Amino acid sequence: MTTSSAETSGGTPADRDREVDDLDDLVVLFVAGLSGAGRSTVANVLEDDGWYVADNVPSTLISTMVDTIRENDPPILRLAMVLRASDGSLGGELAALRAGLEATGTRTRLMFLDASDQVLVRRFEQVRRRHPLQGNGTLVEGIARERVILAPLKDAADLVVETSTLTVAKLREVVEESYPHDAGSPLSVAVQSFGFKYGLPIDSDLVADVRFLPNPYWVTDLRELNGRDAPVREYVLGQDDAEDFLSLYTRLVAVVGKGYLREGKRYMTISIGCTGGKHRSVAIAEELSRRLRRAADDAGATRYDVRVSHRDLGRE
Repeated sequence: MTTSSAETSGGTPADRDREVDDLDDLVVLFVAGLSGAGRSTVANVLEDDGWYVADNVPSTLISTMVDTIRENDPPILRLAMVLRASDGSLGGELAALRAGLEATGTRTRLMFLDASDQVLVRRFEQVRRRHPLQGNGTLVEGIARERVILAPLKDAADLVVETSTLTVAKLREVVEESYPHDAGSPLSVAVQSFGFKYGLPIDSDLVADVRFLPNPYWVTDLRELNGRDAPVREYVLGQDDAEDFLSLYTRLVAVVGKGYLREGKRYMTISIGCTGGKHRSVAIAEELSRRLRRAADDAGATRYDVRVSHRDLGRE
């Protein structure tokens, strides 16, 4: 992993980057670099970390977009703008744009992504794409043309990241170390109940089968109710092993969730299944969601943004 930075006014790049988390006003991070060097990956990381990301905005519209962002309710405090070499005038105009934004109280940063010609050629060959500046020439000529256009941006960058030897995971680490996200940002957890008779949800990260619990369907007074009704909920949660299952599964989600956040994955879908998706799975999904919300209130625990849904509730 190789990173380098250019000195700018207002302190070292490291000092300026550490300020990002302490700002009460808008921060605009410009992400520039060679095609194939990782701009899209960086954009995805920033978006996962709560930045509002805009890609390929013409230089003539940047100030207008920042003004619009400032008026947003709720306020947007972190804006990342991905710059493309197709806007050939941007190199000469960005310095003036940044100065204008800084004069209005908007803090700006410029991150530049670079890679060797050999690595860029290999990456383009792997995805079978033409270089955006290749025209009728060769891939190497397109890369060389882009380097010339982007040279002023690289020279002005607060942070230059050389990605030739970086994996996606390592590049994520560089971005999050340089522009930290909220360490307490929650893991988005979708808990859904379903019925196995209607098929397994294809978007599941974790699947739990609660058909080991007695089925309320066979209790006459409970058959027409569902797992959100108190009599069914009490029946399901009062069964032997229900408490053990919920306690263990809540702990399992905590372990997996911590790993997800460490690896940069911000979303988890948990599917709880029973036969028809009406009684047991609904009651367990509701209770699991309640426990995850409660666990997130514990000091030092992973925070969860929990949503619960019931895919097959209401089916015949």
